[in-house]
Amino acid sequence: MTDRILEFLAERRRNGRDNGPCLVVDLDVVRENYIGFAKALPDTRVFYAVKANPAPEVLSLLASLGSCFDTASVVEIEQALAAGAPSDRISFGNTIKKERDVARAYALGVRLFAVDCEAEVEKIARVAPGSKVFCRILCDGSGAEWPLSRKFGCVPEMATGVLEHAHRLGLNAYGVSFHVGSQQTNPRMWDGALQSAADIFRELAERGINLQMVNLGGGFPTKYLKNVPAVKQYGAAIFRALSKHFGNRIPETIIEPGRGMVGNAGLIEAEVVLISKKSAEDSEIRWVYLDIGKFNGLAETTDEMIRYPIRTPADGAPTSPCVIAGPSCDSVDVLYEKQPYQLPISLEIGAKVLIEGTGAYTTTYSAVGFNGFPPLETHVI
Repeated sequence: MTDRILEFLAERRRNGRDNGPCLVVDLDVVRENYIGFAKALPDTRVFYAVKANPAPEVLSLLASLGSCFDTASVVEIEQALAAGAPSDRISFGNTIKKERDVARAYALGVRLFAVDCEAEVEKIARVAPGSKVFCRILCDGSGAEWPLSRKFGCVPEMATGVLEHAHRLGLNAYGVSFHVGSQQTNPRMWDGALQSAADIFRELAERGINLQMVNLGGGFPTKYLKNVPAVKQYGAAIFRALSKHFGNRIPETIIEPGRGMVGNAGLIEAEVVLISKKSAEDSEIRWVYLDIGKFNGLAETTDEMIRYPIRTPADGAPTSPCVIAGPSCDSVDVLYEKQPYQLPISLEIGAKVLIEGTGAYTTTYSAVGFNGFPPLETHVI
């Protein structure tokens, strides 16, 4: 929450434009975050994960600062190019790509692609000859508040074969990537993955293939209800692990921050639509319904994994436990029930609430028009 955001919201209310929930992103915070990553890992290139928040203003700012971009689709590649990023600063980081999309990315000048199996390597060899490929490996995501599944990556033992296959097909077997889980709160979790990466480097070197790059992935957190380590602690822990496993031959490195770049730059203002109880006997738990829910941008409340700070006009008054839910006619649109939130007893219908840390993975998760509710309105200041 910044003064600039609060001033913008006050002006929005004064002008009668507060007709629904909205996200406001402060570019000054994004700029500070980028500088923080650059200082914490000075020899590492930053590839911003476009999927976190693809607002043109965010992309243009980062491009002007020298950021590279991790993209998941041709549309995101085109967005990065439109923001001013040259094609050599773009990675097609999705391991699941249609061959025609690989061809389109290649035609746009992209030469860096993620893979995690031989079939994906073969697509790239056919339509993007000579490109650089890096193989994503599975790793331990313990400590992450939004853990990743086995959907992306292969076991480290398979990666050597995938990269050797790429080399045989004329591609540049460039490196290894991994992701330690989104909102990773333990800076030491990069150590085990880097050990696996170093083993792959050594094994392929014995086969005459010299890898050059390790993609350290994302996972860098933003602050929600709990404090998280500063980015410089992540930088120090990662550098120690690189030195430990690679010695004096530290490879090129890149990182793919998304949440850590824009999460704390955004704030959602929402409205209390209804406050009720489910029975006369239920004297403790209230249900607080907001005009934003899982389908309007708060999808990361699934299983209550991301717990956003919620501020109200009555903060500081006595509280009671509340279930928080969204406005749609869908029973899964409940944000927090297993672990209710403590909200002021004096909170009233119509009150505005502020949901902090919502700059990442909100607008891109917002439905086009589920139940007729419009997509999340966004302002970048």
